Amino acid sequence: MTDLLLKLFVKNHKDTEDKNVRENYGTLGSAVGIFCNIVLCAIKIGVGAITKSMSIIADGLNNLSDMGSSVITMIGFKLSNKPADRDHPFGHGRMEYMSAFIVSVLIIIVGFELGMDSVKALINGDKAPVYSTVSLVILVISTFIKLWMYLFNKKLGTAINSDALTATAQDSINDSIATFAILIAAVISKLVALPFNLDAVMALGVALFILWAGISSAKETLASLLGKAPDKQLIKDIEETVMSFEDFLGIHDLIIHDYGPGRQFASLHIEVPQNVDIVECHERIDLCEKVVLEKTGVELVIHMDPIDTDSEFVNITKKQIKELLYTIDERLSFHDFRMTPEAKERTNLIFDVVLPADNRMTDDELVEIVGKKAKEINKTFCCVITVDRDYTGIL
Repeated sequence: MTDLLLKLFVKNHKDTEDKNVRENYGTLGSAVGIFCNIVLCAIKIGVGAITKSMSIIADGLNNLSDMGSSVITMIGFKLSNKPADRDHPFGHGRMEYMSAFIVSVLIIIVGFELGMDSVKALINGDKAPVYSTVSLVILVISTFIKLWMYLFNKKLGTAINSDALTATAQDSINDSIATFAILIAAVISKLVALPFNLDAVMALGVALFILWAGISSAKETLASLLGKAPDKQLIKDIEETVMSFEDFLGIHDLIIHDYGPGRQFASLHIEVPQNVDIVECHERIDLCEKVVLEKTGVELVIHMDPIDTDSEFVNITKKQIKELLYTIDERLSFHDFRMTPEAKERTNLIFDVVLPADNRMTDDELVEIVGKKAKEINKTFCCVITVDRDYTGIL
């Protein structure tokens, strides 16, 4: 069914890197969600009113909020595909993250309201509703429809790597579980006379589950908005591509900025021999940036750092500094290493040290410790250190 809908409504549906195809995926997912949720909402509220079931009415209202979520998702995809303008030079791609976050907030609100109604019913001692055979059939059908919607949105979200459709898929599986729980309560209440309102108890359990799922989804989408660590495979692909070029000796200061799906920009520094031909190196850098864009879709800017590779004393000292840093924290790395000529009183070692995000050592503490240990190697060594941070989330 999903493949059929894609073929009918999404032109070139396999070209998921195309922005217009992404938008059409989002529009299709939202349109299906709007249609299904309107139908389910109308049926459930009607059945709930007849049977006086609080949980079925609440489930129907939940479908109404799901319809609103689908509308928001559709708007989010439309806005995220707007081209860049003077005020937004990197485009509007983060609107997709915003719509996913709004959907997550709506899920939390629904869970909270359902939980409050369930607690009130238990406190007031409301009687469990009497379910008809028709209402049970409606619940079974609703469970399977929502399960299909989960699989449908999950497939679309995975195909285009969309947080918004993934959040919608999560909401659908929440609804499927919620409706199934209500169905269990209905069957048990029909077969056994219980001294308490099982309908309200089930509704409370469903509410807690919805709250947990909504908060989890909100945390994930909020991380994208705040700037979460880039995908590790993407980092690996960039590094391997860059290091495949001649005379590129090392990489550091890789920073990736995410402005929405398909809108990623990056910068990094490469180390090259100081005696390399500048013109040839510049040509390789230009070519490297183009290759990275073709392979990963990331707009890359490369800065060149010339280093001394011919001096034996410099190479020995670099190895000593590497071993020194390893004794402090095995994840510490350094780059841009330079030295003044060896002297009797003072030999300056100039380099940057990358401090992992979870290392609680202050910059001053790190500089002091490294400086003392360097003097133990050679009393003339004086370290001039710049402390960097890791922006990849790997260290």
